[in-house]
Amino acid sequence: QVQLLESGGGLVQAGGSLSLACEASGSFARLDVMGWYRQPPGKQRELVAEITSGGLKRSGDSVEGRFAISRDDVRGTVSLTLSRLKPEDTAVYFCNGVLGGLDYWGRGTLVTVSS
Repeated sequence: QVQLLESGGGLVQAGGSLSLACEASGSFARLDVMGWYRQPPGKQRELVAEITSGGLKRSGDSVEGRFAISRDDVRGTVSLTLSRLKPEDTAVYFCNGVLGGLDYWGRGTLVTVSS
C-alpha cells in the first residue's frame, strides 16, 4: 500500500508562483513514478508533471516552460513549483504515485489563482 499526503496550495495571485509537496509512505523502497495531476472546476483530471525513478520528466502542455519538478527518494517526496500562474491554473491538485503498474492518489489540495 502507498499513502500520499499533499501540502501547499491555497490562494495565489496571477503572475505569482506556487509550491506543492507530497510525501509518500508505505511498504516500498521507491515509487516508479511520482507526479502531479490537477482537476479544474467542471473538467477532467489532467497531467501537470511527473518524474520517473530514473529522473525522466514529462509535463502537460498547459504548464510547459512554467514548471519544475523534483523528487527525493530518501525522504519519499516529490515537489512541484509552478510559476507565472494564470487563473486557468485554478484546480484541485493531486499527488500521484505509480508502483508496479498501480496508481495511487492523494486526497488533493485546492489551488485558487486570483486575477
